[in-house]
Amino acid sequence: MNFQAKKFCAALAAACGLLAAGAGASRAAETAFIIPAPSVDEAQAAAAQEKAVIAGGCFWGVQAVFQHVKGVSNAVSGYAGGKTDTANYDTVSGGRSGHAEAVEITYDPKQVSYGQLLQIYFSVAHDPTQLNRQGPDRGTQYRSTVFPANDGQRKVAEAYIAQLNKTGVYSKPLATTVEPLQAFYPAEGYHQDYLVRNPNSMYIVINDVPKVENLAKTFPDKYRDKPVLVGANGK
Repeated sequence: MNFQAKKFCAALAAACGLLAAGAGASRAAETAFIIPAPSVDEAQAAAAQEKAVIAGGCFWGVQAVFQHVKGVSNAVSGYAGGKTDTANYDTVSGGRSGHAEAVEITYDPKQVSYGQLLQIYFSVAHDPTQLNRQGPDRGTQYRSTVFPANDGQRKVAEAYIAQLNKTGVYSKPLATTVEPLQAFYPAEGYHQDYLVRNPNSMYIVINDVPKVENLAKTFPDKYRDKPVLVGANGK
């Protein structure tokens, strides 16, 4: 679903008076997966900052979740998996660019590990069993994908996917792929901090606010109330 379609659906739902009733029904379906911590994780790095790139549906909600995670200093919406000349929303939303809507997370490994970030990703940021879709959004640009920045991250991601597939916590196997990170391209400015700037959008209320609420309930020790923002209002 492209940007204009999302805005149209939000306006239509609001016009039909579905803000309260629709949000309540959808929120009931937005439940967190209660999953074990990864049995394999990266050794604590000496560096003060590390980066992780993940994709799991529309980047608005994924970004919003990680902006509330302790130890994260930045979470940027963008594109990964395709080429430089197709890293723009108009092209990516067509579903043929090779890109996924992704989020680049800058984090302090002394406060939150790569494995812990993946636990949040698989638990509350999206449904990893959905193939090339999340909620109302369809297409390969909404695929569930981890883009490891190095061999250590790759090993953690692959081991965790295998571990989770054995737990039986999900109704079907994970659709999450692990793809090498060639590059990350930040998205256009109007996509950054989208939940914070558009808290009353129907799309946000139904699909993304529950993810942040689930983060607070499921990972209270990792949740912080004030999000870290990309825009100037976050400085």
